[in-house]
Amino acid sequence: MTRQRKIILEDVRTSRNHPTAYEVYESVRKRLPNISLGTVYRNLETLSENGVIRRLELPESKRRYDGRLSRHYHVKCTRCGKVEDLKLDPMEAVERTAGETSGYKIIDHQLEFSGICPECQGK
Repeated sequence: MTRQRKIILEDVRTSRNHPTAYEVYESVRKRLPNISLGTVYRNLETLSENGVIRRLELPESKRRYDGRLSRHYHVKCTRCGKVEDLKLDPMEAVERTAGETSGYKIIDHQLEFSGICPECQGK
């Protein structure tokens, strides 16, 4: 693990706002002023491909990254684009039912909620 990759990983893991690559770049530049955006992109992809962080592919949204690997759901604001963790227990019954009705051995599922965040509601 290179120093750059380690710092990028630390940044994603400590962030709670599911940053985009550009947001990671802006944050990491404070510690590594000479890092390029391309380096950040490549390292984020490597980290996500290796299962160290999670890449979030949300509809109508820029790709985001999540340092929290435990199973959890997200909620996205349709106005400002903010993505947050949702405090909701994973629904194993959904996987069980999907497996029973499809014949598949279900190994994972993703569930995303969308709405208007409290800050945007106040505007």
